[in-house]
Amino acid sequence: MNSVLKGIVPPVITPLLNNEELDVDGLNNLIEHLIGGGVHGLFLLGTNGEAPNLSYELRKELISRACEIIDKRVPVVVGITDTSFSGSLVIAEHAKSAGVDAAVVAPPYYFPISQKEMMIYLENLSKELPLPFMLYNMPSCTKMHISLETVKKAKELGAIGVKDSSGDMFFLYTLIETFKDSPDFSIMAGTELYLPDTIIHGGHGAVPGGANIFPKLFVDLYDAAVRKDIKEIERLREIVFVLYNTIYNVGDSPMKITKGTKCSLSVMGICNGYMAHPLREFEGEERALIEKYVNDFKKLRLS
Repeated sequence: MNSVLKGIVPPVITPLLNNEELDVDGLNNLIEHLIGGGVHGLFLLGTNGEAPNLSYELRKELISRACEIIDKRVPVVVGITDTSFSGSLVIAEHAKSAGVDAAVVAPPYYFPISQKEMMIYLENLSKELPLPFMLYNMPSCTKMHISLETVKKAKELGAIGVKDSSGDMFFLYTLIETFKDSPDFSIMAGTELYLPDTIIHGGHGAVPGGANIFPKLFVDLYDAAVRKDIKEIERLREIVFVLYNTIYNVGDSPMKITKGTKCSLSVMGICNGYMAHPLREFEGEERALIEKYVNDFKKLRLS
């Protein structure tokens, strides 16, 4: 990666045929859909990619096949976080060999850990990582809201940026302010609605799950924010609100955003909708509702 990570970098969903088999055709379709929509990079094996539910073999296959399809057209970052320290390194080593640009590191999940323990973890991990790394703050899935001090420590250890998915706008603004004199340290928003504010206040971009479905919408919103085109920002953000109130709001699963995203891609004919165990894909009434919302959304975008 020759420059700072910026722009729209979707957390790519993992197309699956079953719990152990990648939907290879679907992966190709999805990557072409994303790159054709103008995205600036791709994030494999994040939360939307169901990474913790996939075997190491499947993760490795996804990385290799995706990198072959992408063929250096955009930067690629890969989530390596695992409950096992050595497991994270296994994925990082494979990612390096496949041509990935950077690793993405979140706090190891399951056991709650302290900020001091996270700093020591990063010290030890950074010594062995074969790739540059980006920090990932995802407290809803890791039991830790990474502190500003931990982000500073990560930067000292060579981190190239941070993706903040805490939903805490004050913390996001604090990150932007703290690292405003480090233009090569990427501040990426994980909360889609924060994209314009992130860019206008000096951040670098976003990692929006909805860009899997409608990549151009988020690229256009990013471009409008760069231009500080308030009227266009307001118009496009209203469309993003529709996404939140429809596709993201089907069913009562805590993972309904990821499920709605994957189901949308399925009804669009881009890839299979299978979710890795223990998650279950939308079927019946929920799938029918997603199909209605996708069709309505397409009309909205054309108006």
